[in-house]
Amino acid sequence: MRATFMHQAGDVRVQDAPDPVVEQPTDAVVRIVRSCVCGSDLHPYHSLSAEDGPAPMGHEFIGVVEELGSEVSGLSRGDLVVSPFAFADNTCAYCREGLQTSCPQGGFFAAGVGGAQAEAIRVPQAQGTLVKLPKDVDSALLPSLLTLADVYGTGYHAAHQARVRQGDSVTVIGDGAVGLLAVLSARQLGAERIILMGRHKNRTDLGRFFGATDVVAERGEEGVAKVHELTGGQGTRAVLEAVGHLPAYEMAIGAVRAGGVISRVGVPQYEEAPVGFGSLFGPNVTLTGGPAPVRAYIDELMPAVLDGTVDPGRVFDRTVSLEETPEGYRAMDRREALKVLITL
Repeated sequence: MRATFMHQAGDVRVQDAPDPVVEQPTDAVVRIVRSCVCGSDLHPYHSLSAEDGPAPMGHEFIGVVEELGSEVSGLSRGDLVVSPFAFADNTCAYCREGLQTSCPQGGFFAAGVGGAQAEAIRVPQAQGTLVKLPKDVDSALLPSLLTLADVYGTGYHAAHQARVRQGDSVTVIGDGAVGLLAVLSARQLGAERIILMGRHKNRTDLGRFFGATDVVAERGEEGVAKVHELTGGQGTRAVLEAVGHLPAYEMAIGAVRAGGVISRVGVPQYEEAPVGFGSLFGPNVTLTGGPAPVRAYIDELMPAVLDGTVDPGRVFDRTVSLEETPEGYRAMDRREALKVLITL
């Protein structure tokens, strides 16, 4: 089969790879029909060393079940399925608490198993991981359904962990796909004021469509000052940080009001950050977030996608074939594309 590998920073190649097979009785093999490039894929695109490559890429997919292990029930060959970016048995104590990303039997696609920017993939813990889609689903809905694999669920996780509620005030830092879908999620949960911090007009316009009431293009201290100006000097109760770099975290500290919550879902590219008296402790600010257990949210979020109430697939603004995936990386890295859809 053909699959995408990153050999080192900036060097993405589509090449031949062994066909995936069932290795464990809990596995499935899925033929992929839709995948995509994630903003988090750009982190290794900027930093992967040649010694750590080649690395399989991609963790978001919709596909058709081709093979099933002997212990997998509830699925059949030919089922159209969507998968969260993390596989899990969905039965352990963590999974029952909605924390599938901590499942002892789980893991992440493209980390120890194959990547999803490929023609097919082996899915461990298939019964607990894969979610069936309607057989007669309109193909026009596939991009929106694909967002359930990661970016919509991750944006929702940011808002959920921040306990966004009716009438709330929220700042969203980052105008990538996750940030924009955090805006959508905050609006769904009842937020009244949503300040989107981003400076790319085509993206912030989409953020306004999803529910942002204000846009702040400034960064750093200037951006924080603008948030305070918009909120009577207080900041917002919730700040959803969808970038993952330290300056974004520092802006979150500046934008949150006393007693508020910072919810981080941007994969942090740092280990040390302010948490002391002057940043979080003194003003009683809660820090939460983490890798989104999107399997916990798929069943909740899917109906509104299927009936067209929400259209998270709008975050896809470029479509490529699998062979064109390297160009998709370049387009996202140059900010020429928000999120790239891969069709197979």
